[in-house]
Amino acid sequence: MTILARFADSVDWLNERIGRTVSWLVLIMALVTFAVAILRYVFSIGFVWMQESYVWLHAIVFMSGAAYTLLHDAHVRVDVIYRPFGARYKAWVDLLGGLLLLLPVVVAAGWVSFPYVLTSWDKWETSREAGGLPALFLLKSFLLVFCATIGLQGLSLSARSLILLKGPPDQEREA
Repeated sequence: MTILARFADSVDWLNERIGRTVSWLVLIMALVTFAVAILRYVFSIGFVWMQESYVWLHAIVFMSGAAYTLLHDAHVRVDVIYRPFGARYKAWVDLLGGLLLLLPVVVAAGWVSFPYVLTSWDKWETSREAGGLPALFLLKSFLLVFCATIGLQGLSLSARSLILLKGPPDQEREA
């Protein structure tokens, strides 16, 4: 079980660092949005690249922060069938949900996204808008970052659930 625990600890550490780093983009996004509003409504000035930048930042925060959210158990759950039960029941739900629901969807999303991202890189795709941001291919690459980080976090969650389930039956500690 030590290998599983080390794997889970490593994935958790990685997603913790990514989540904390990406969280700073929320502040930048708010400041850029504020600047766009002031420039537009006070000075009648608009920049397409600036407007696109906060949309891109939002996408990066969402795609990069999803695994951090899963790490901290902050995704939406159907609490009626999860919250009132003990740690072992929750471990079974997390294990089966991770392996049978989360991971197949993430693999499918990665499988479908990879050619899409590759095509964007081949073209060095840029914004369709005149005056928009260059390097749209970089933004699209975050689809693969999302799949990798959320997939790894799903494996970490499953590993922790397995560790808990392999422990003594009367053990009710949180993994």
